[in-house]
Amino acid sequence: MISIAIAGRMSLTCVLAASAVLVSFGLAAAQQAPKPVDPASSQDEIRQFCTNIADPARDQRYLLQKQDLEQLRADVDQRIATMDKRKAEYEDWLKRRNEFLKTADLGLVDIYKNMKPDAAAASLNDVKITVAAAIIMKLSARQSSLILAEMDAKKAAVITNIIASASDPNTSKSKDPS
Repeated sequence: MISIAIAGRMSLTCVLAASAVLVSFGLAAAQQAPKPVDPASSQDEIRQFCTNIADPARDQRYLLQKQDLEQLRADVDQRIATMDKRKAEYEDWLKRRNEFLKTADLGLVDIYKNMKPDAAAASLNDVKITVAAAIIMKLSARQSSLILAEMDAKKAAVITNIIASASDPNTSKSKDPS
């Protein structure tokens, strides 16, 4: 857009110069003895003037286009950096989530499957909260609800929040499930 405006200004300058040449011929003719104005020579002067300023105008247009491209490149590079940062956050979150789920797979789930809900709740009250959440998450919904019902209400709420955030793909790495 800017380069078009500059090119337009250059063309306008060329037209104004042509007009000035014609006016100066008219003034010169009025001051001097009447000389026949040769339209061919004035056209040649106008053409030469426009030719002389064409290269600088083109160079200026190219410079503006180059600056626009450099700005666009900087914007794209910034967006790529942001996407790489988000990708790293997502990969970190996925790694932590998978480790969290593997914690429950160490045979603990089978132990708690065979326990009575009140005994499992008492036992899970004393383990690390993330481990308790991982175990409860691996149990069936019926068993999990019975165990959570037997647990302290505050601890059950924390475990429920951890399970909910572990299954939410929008959970970022800044939110620690514990």
